[in-house]
Amino acid sequence: MKEKKLDLEKIIWGVVMVSVIFLSFCQIFSWINEAKAAIQIKAVPEIQVLFSPHGGCTEVIVKTLDLAKQNVLIQAYSFTSAPIAKAVVDAHKRGVKVKVILDKSQRTEKYSSADFLLHAGINVSIDDKHRIAHNKIMIVDSNIVITGSFNFTKAAEESNAENLLIIRDADLSAKYIENWNKHAEHSEVYVEK
Repeated sequence: MKEKKLDLEKIIWGVVMVSVIFLSFCQIFSWINEAKAAIQIKAVPEIQVLFSPHGGCTEVIVKTLDLAKQNVLIQAYSFTSAPIAKAVVDAHKRGVKVKVILDKSQRTEKYSSADFLLHAGINVSIDDKHRIAHNKIMIVDSNIVITGSFNFTKAAEESNAENLLIIRDADLSAKYIENWNKHAEHSEVYVEK
């Protein structure tokens, strides 16, 4: 009887040990799969591409700005799009930190968003250290880069053949932020016309 009790105890302990080992391996494999997924997410940026005319570029820019929560950095050669300017101001009103660098041509353009943004309390600067500051860039929440040939204008949406990339990638965003900061260092504060 005593031997049967010992054999039963050994069987129970054996089952417990096998279960513990099995569950440990399951947990380890789960951690490995989670790590692989995290690495894949980081390694593969999400990219969206649009074309104009009438490709929805303005709409996607506005929707992206509507989702901004922390910061928006803008570099623009031409910035006359009323819907995009309104989305920038709306982000600012929600408490998003917005800074804008424009080409020197925006000082004399008949219509520019520079005054509109300035009146809303947004920091606007002019990059006049280059023949033209031809960038068309927005960096949203230090994670999304909006770039391409698409100027932030009505003509770019309705008349011109343009392209727009929306790239969700923190590493790429960091490079664009570094470049934006270099241009901010030599840009001058915009003064109303």
